[in-house]
Amino acid sequence: MASIQGTSPINIAISGMRAENRRMKVISTNIANSATTRGPDGKPYRRQMVQLSTDPGGGVTIHGVASDLATPLQKVYEPGNPDAAEDGYVEMPNVQLPVEMISLTEASRSYQANVAVMKRYLEMVDLTVELLK
Repeated sequence: MASIQGTSPINIAISGMRAENRRMKVISTNIANSATTRGPDGKPYRRQMVQLSTDPGGGVTIHGVASDLATPLQKVYEPGNPDAAEDGYVEMPNVQLPVEMISLTEASRSYQANVAVMKRYLEMVDLTVELLK
């Protein structure tokens, strides 16, 4: 569980950046494994999702990464595939590339928004220091 303490705009933006960075890494792993029919456990890859929540102070807490067990695995008819069942169907990961690409775009834009917040806050602090001189 990762969390940034404090409610300053910098801490809130940093917690958001960490959360979105983690999401982008997990989404990239999902995309890379979208055709993995046999993982280390011998089963098809399952889509991973980052579990997040908001802090009372406005930041984001990362609780971890969990497998998407609610979305069923896809079945593709490939009788020549070594992973095919007797009926010729191969269980494929429950990763849908369009969904992952939309999620990746969303996470990237959220990360950029947090960077912009941090940049504007630092500009305001610098301006305040200049005014106090």
